[in-house]
Amino acid sequence: MSSLHKSRIADFQDVLTEPSIALEKLRELSFSGIPCEGGLRCLCWKILLNYLPLERASWTSILAKQRELYAQFLREMIIQPGIAKANMGVSREDVTFEDHPLNPNPDSRWNTYFKDNEVLLQIDKDVRRLCPDISFFQRATEYPCLLILDPQNEFETLRKRVEQTTLKSQTVARNRSGVTNMSSPQRNSAPSSLNEYEVLPNGCEAHWEVVERILFIYAKLNPGIAYVQGMNEIVGPLYYTFATDPNSEWKEHAEADTFFCFTNLMAEIRDNFIKSLDDSQCGITYKMEKVYSTLKDKDVELYLKLQEQNIKPQFFAFRWLTLLLSQEFLLPDVIRIWDSLFADDNRFDFLLLVCCAMLMLIREQLLEGDFTVNMRLLQDYPITDVCQILQKAKELQDSK
Repeated sequence: MSSLHKSRIADFQDVLTEPSIALEKLRELSFSGIPCEGGLRCLCWKILLNYLPLERASWTSILAKQRELYAQFLREMIIQPGIAKANMGVSREDVTFEDHPLNPNPDSRWNTYFKDNEVLLQIDKDVRRLCPDISFFQRATEYPCLLILDPQNEFETLRKRVEQTTLKSQTVARNRSGVTNMSSPQRNSAPSSLNEYEVLPNGCEAHWEVVERILFIYAKLNPGIAYVQGMNEIVGPLYYTFATDPNSEWKEHAEADTFFCFTNLMAEIRDNFIKSLDDSQCGITYKMEKVYSTLKDKDVELYLKLQEQNIKPQFFAFRWLTLLLSQEFLLPDVIRIWDSLFADDNRFDFLLLVCCAMLMLIREQLLEGDFTVNMRLLQDYPITDVCQILQKAKELQDSK
């Protein structure tokens, strides 16, 4: 470890051990990258995302309160509905004229259950494929949720809901003459698709299952937005960072801490996921156009080239902005970019400059390329050195 790196760690520790955290100083340090040693990044992110207050003395009580609140969410939104479903239909009283599986009434317990299942299946499909370049999310967590995995429990878990809803054991098909065919999916599916749905044995759970639970509870608590594809790519790096914390006490509570940090982060970027707001000043269309207006200001030649080729920001910047660049780089590089984004006191104005810097750093290739070549460049960004990109973005910020 270099003396410079040791000095940076000491600078962070000095700020984080003060009775009251100097937020501006923390932002300034974090903007240049947070060391991963000693759980510094986990702690800094929790402060920068407004999960932990600036007064250190209140951390213990706030963490205990929030973690118990999350446990309550688990009981109310997974365990209790699971018990109710396990009991549904056991006695004739559960299927009544007023409430039965075909009841379209929005207040019906069955209707709510089926709607939740639609959301759950979409989440399940997305989280199983999270960060395919690393095996972390497929591995078992050291701290499975005991509330959920207690062998004494006799309720329907999310895992059971998915297995039952997708009819994993058999596919039911009706042919034109009305005969029902029961066929095994092994005969109709490629082995690779089956591997995607393998789960760990009872008593264990993979990290992706923890992420699934976080997203399901978020969707239940936020019915106005529920779950939109891509949220999995936002929660993934947060959970990975907290679940790999060297401090086992913090790592044990990675699920609850991730949930609240994700909720706070989504409060700031959720407009990107709401289609009805796309064309408003807080929507994604405005932000994409802002990338181009910034580019026009900084490099008019490149801006005109993209305009001439009719390369609209929607073709590439939508994904860059909505997913905070989580799909453009490897996970360690995404985490480094997020250090700077979370430290931005203007909350993601810096992200627009990062996107602009990404365009300017490949300007020569873009100026020479035709539409097809340039679209390939923008949808599979060629530069992997994120420090170079962040440095260019900082130069753009300083030249304003």
